Amino acid sequence: MNTKVFLLLGLVAFVSADKRPSLAYGAPQAQRFSSEEFEAPKYGFDWAVRDGESGNDFAQQETRDNENTKGSFTVQLPDGRLQTVNYYVDGDSGFIADVQYQGEARYPDSSEVGRYSPPAAPSSRYGAP
Repeated sequence: MNTKVFLLLGLVAFVSADKRPSLAYGAPQAQRFSSEEFEAPKYGFDWAVRDGESGNDFAQQETRDNENTKGSFTVQLPDGRLQTVNYYVDGDSGFIADVQYQGEARYPDSSEVGRYSPPAAPSSRYGAP
């Protein structure tokens, strides 16, 4: 009998608890920002990865002041060239890039390239347990 009373009280407490938030979609509320609340974006960053053993050479730097963004990045390409991209964005002008390459592209001779042979399929053995 006591168990039934506790279960009934628990059910009543559960039902009378606060409602769950509504998951219905509504139109987004317009947010108004005053000029005092909004600061123009201003940042700068750079990073680089250079590993002589593997030949990896990557770097990027970028600065932004309000609507003007300038930057560059470099990538060591598999053919041995270093690709450098200098870019800028001035307001609504879009992404303007200048791509340059340093070095000569090197490709292995056909005799240096081995033929691909897929690995052997594993042998399956079935037997009585």
